[in-house]
Amino acid sequence: MVEKVIIMGAAGRDFHNFNVYFKDNPRYRVIAFTAAQIPDIDERLYPAELAGSLYPDGIPIFPEERLSELIRTHTIDLVAFSYSDVPHVELMHKASIAMAGGADFIMIGATYTMLKSEKTIVAVCAVRTGCGKSQTTRKVCSILKGLDKKVVVVRHPMPYGDLRTQEVQRFSTYEDFKKHNCTIEEREEYEPLVDQGIVVYAGVDYGKILKEAESEADVIVWDGGNNDTPFYRPDIHIVLFDPHRAGHELLYYPGETNMRMADIAIINKVDTAPPSQVDRVRLNIERYNPRARIVLARSPVIVSEPERIRGSRVLVVEDGPTLTHGGMLYGAGVIAAQTFGASKIIDPRPFAVGTIQDTFAAYPHIGSLLPAMGYSDAQIRDLEATINRADCDLVLFATPIQLTRILEINKPAIRVLYEYEDHGSPTLEQVLLERMQG
Repeated sequence: MVEKVIIMGAAGRDFHNFNVYFKDNPRYRVIAFTAAQIPDIDERLYPAELAGSLYPDGIPIFPEERLSELIRTHTIDLVAFSYSDVPHVELMHKASIAMAGGADFIMIGATYTMLKSEKTIVAVCAVRTGCGKSQTTRKVCSILKGLDKKVVVVRHPMPYGDLRTQEVQRFSTYEDFKKHNCTIEEREEYEPLVDQGIVVYAGVDYGKILKEAESEADVIVWDGGNNDTPFYRPDIHIVLFDPHRAGHELLYYPGETNMRMADIAIINKVDTAPPSQVDRVRLNIERYNPRARIVLARSPVIVSEPERIRGSRVLVVEDGPTLTHGGMLYGAGVIAAQTFGASKIIDPRPFAVGTIQDTFAAYPHIGSLLPAMGYSDAQIRDLEATINRADCDLVLFATPIQLTRILEINKPAIRVLYEYEDHGSPTLEQVLLERMQG
């Protein structure tokens, strides 16, 4: 008997799970995907060109809010949960909706969906969104390049556009960002690596992506998204922890899975978090994964002209996902504003327009910060308009890319950067080299 399936996702892990678990499997018939977390990714179609011979018409994608209705309408047998950074309690609420409708509810095992590579894989993952994966990935790449290794990064998927054109994407120049019509969120992840001289792959089909990456790499670095587990089986699994959210490593799916699988556990931001919180994270790692090597790190704020902040009324623009489903109350921009003496952080909400208003409504905890939302051209324009309407002296862009390349801003702006930095011994380089040699 063929089982009818719904895959719950957020335009990333869901497509990978389909490709490696359900595609071309006659036991299952995937009726639909549902979409959450990311705006404007529902009401699309997983195209027939990618879905395989069992799905000549493709597979529809619906809002997650319709899950219960879809289960009843199609007499669904199985719901496969396939996205990340979800509280354990919320995950069980979603399971209850599925089971109340008569469907089984599964989470596909992390290792089952990991593809095996003929090259060395170093994975950089986290227990929550916004722990500092990006700067850690850049640090890992620098260490490996120092060993004369040809390094290629494969980034966790962000296919928010036309899926047919995003099956395999390669980025090595700024022209590639234009070619692939990248969103702000994509550029934030790809641009700093390309600036570093690193080739980046991403897309939808991570089997095909792996073959392409293997053709030009000695070492592949998996650059994770949210707190998801790797799509490739890692030889070395690095996991980031955030002591500002101590205890979250036990409360979010699949971050706890990452913690328990980690070879190297990096407690980041120790320079700005209370020591008691750092100790709490350390104790959790030692209790639940005693084999992991623990490294302490900080993410120092770098501002080229800090004197411009002093006494200014500043609008702080922080990384979008970190504030939204990452749940952070502040980031590097707030730290820079406080450190360098801003007179006031301006509340952007009175000036918000369009989809930015919608973001504040969906995530009320954000408060007086502006998330750099840019999942579509319309949202980028709304972000631009919100900034231009704001009554402030200076804009602090605390995002990984230079947003003024994308936005036309009518007021002064400076960037707030952050990089990985070891905090004492052992260093990341020491433990990484030990693992590679062992």
